[in-house]
Amino acid sequence: MALTIQSFSGSDAAPFFDDLARLRITVFRDFPYLYHGDSDYERQYMEIYARSEGSVFILAIDDGLVVGASTGTPMISETDEVQAPFLAAGLDPQEFFYFGESVLLPDYRGQGIGVKFFEGREAQAKRLGLRYATFCAVERPLDHPRRPVDYVPLDAFWAKRGYTHHPALRTSFTWRDLDETVESPKPLSFWIRDLKA
Repeated sequence: MALTIQSFSGSDAAPFFDDLARLRITVFRDFPYLYHGDSDYERQYMEIYARSEGSVFILAIDDGLVVGASTGTPMISETDEVQAPFLAAGLDPQEFFYFGESVLLPDYRGQGIGVKFFEGREAQAKRLGLRYATFCAVERPLDHPRRPVDYVPLDAFWAKRGYTHHPALRTSFTWRDLDETVESPKPLSFWIRDLKA
């Protein structure tokens, strides 16, 4: 069976939640997220997305195995941490579709799957009549001790997809890094694309 990209709405993705939890924990252990991982949190996170009207799960499945995934939801269904920077800047969250994450196992990278993840989520945003697509990315110092010497940030890929960095739109999420014993806040900033431009 060849690799397929499949889109699911809300709770239709529930049969894959355990696979998605393992995938997120595996991929987010790497720099720059360095996420320690918590299966219970992961399941709660995905159930919130599943209940969100207009949400989408886009999965890359290879011979029955979930090897990649991305999610998106109308920003009005997201947390205060996501909405607050936009409200503070005078932007209306009701115009935005928020991308939760895009995770893909290393062996499957560089084959255009990441582009399909973006296209699928953008298509969902357009179906919902939303003007903007947005996501946020964690910021790590250049001298971070776990930064690989060959690390290449995804900024150029995102810019090629039509996204513009808005460093003044900032938030923080809390999670436990691999080197931490407790959770701590991490800074993130947003990228935005006008889907009607």
